[in-house]
Amino acid sequence: MTTRADQLRDALAALQPTHLDVEDESHMHSRGLETHFKAVVVSAAFDGKRALQRHQAVYRALGSQMQQIHALALHTFTPEEWAAEVQVPDSPHCRGGSKHDTSVGGI
Repeated sequence: MTTRADQLRDALAALQPTHLDVEDESHMHSRGLETHFKAVVVSAAFDGKRALQRHQAVYRALGSQMQQIHALALHTFTPEEWAAEVQVPDSPHCRGGSKHDTSVGGI
């Protein structure tokens, strides 16, 4: 069975990443399965690009798949930045606000 994380990885292969990690973080939220993701993408395609341009490249690679997810935490690096052993931050726990959550305080 192909998961949505697998589908995201397949689409992000278009950026020819030297490192790619896609993590399903839906367990930290109440919107159901396969809705919240964290992606670490290392690619030479990001050379000379600002963060916004890097994210736009990721969105283009994902195309219509972006409509199927609620949240995507992006961490984009050039191979040189990645070689400098950057720290990828942990994603914060959701602070609430989902109309789908009947309990207090959780998405």
